[in-house]
Amino acid sequence: MIPVLDWSRFESDRAEFLSDLGQAVRGPGFFLLQNHTVSSDLRAKVFDMAEAFFSQPLAEKQALSILNTPHYRGWAAEGDESLDDSSAQVDRKESFNIGFDLAPEDPRVKRGDAFRGVNVWPQIDGFREVMLAYYDAALALGVDIHRAFAADLGLEAEHFTPAFADPMAALRLLHYPPGTGAENEIGAGAHTDYGAITLLMTDGEGGLQVKPRGGDWVDVPHVPDAYVVNIGDCLMRWTNDIYVSTPHRVLPPKRQRRSVAFFVEAHPDAVVAALPGTGEPKYPPVRAADYLRSRLDATYAPKEAS
Repeated sequence: MIPVLDWSRFESDRAEFLSDLGQAVRGPGFFLLQNHTVSSDLRAKVFDMAEAFFSQPLAEKQALSILNTPHYRGWAAEGDESLDDSSAQVDRKESFNIGFDLAPEDPRVKRGDAFRGVNVWPQIDGFREVMLAYYDAALALGVDIHRAFAADLGLEAEHFTPAFADPMAALRLLHYPPGTGAENEIGAGAHTDYGAITLLMTDGEGGLQVKPRGGDWVDVPHVPDAYVVNIGDCLMRWTNDIYVSTPHRVLPPKRQRRSVAFFVEAHPDAVVAALPGTGEPKYPPVRAADYLRSRLDATYAPKEAS
């Protein structure tokens, strides 16, 4: 159900790679990507830093709460988020969000531009440097994957590239505690991602499931060193529903689960409109920042218990 693609084949065997990619993004909307460009050493350092952060005392994490900033940066506690907007469930996980890094004196920060805030950082040696190095590496891979999408869609190779300059892309560290067995417990509620694509790496602990259109929930397998890549709602809209953004969820794990998600988002002012050659537009054009804001506001809105 979830195909495994070899990124090196985009150069060595492009036609076959694009055929497999095209089936993946039009079908399950998920694929596993091997032999990518993000080093194993850097990925290991990110997991080590995530472990150091989540192991901190509660008070130190609370000082960096995501609820204290309008730019969705910092720590989200268990219960701060609810990804399944059809239920009263709240996600049983904690996370830490890092956005495009800007200095406090940057004019965009001073003006209060959408998604143009400063990151908040824990007092952990090397944390900021490792996370920013990973942010850059994951973004570069995400932009490269969009070159493959452009080829699949019959567009110029750099069609998408300008849209990802100074992006709203977000790096998110995630920690799921072991499940308790309580009724209706969920690690992350059923949802689709908001942006263009998501690049996810995990520690191998199970729990991630996908629900393909017309099908039932299926487990996403773990392939060492491979990214789980999925299409988000923004790219589905951009491709006029040619690409598929698929619901997924995380069940409460048997043991604690660590994962690192990189959400590839466009520049705030990028206009998302049906691509050339995709037929009659199904959606009106929308500014990327306005679309993302509407989705994030719903995620962090308080919900009444049922």
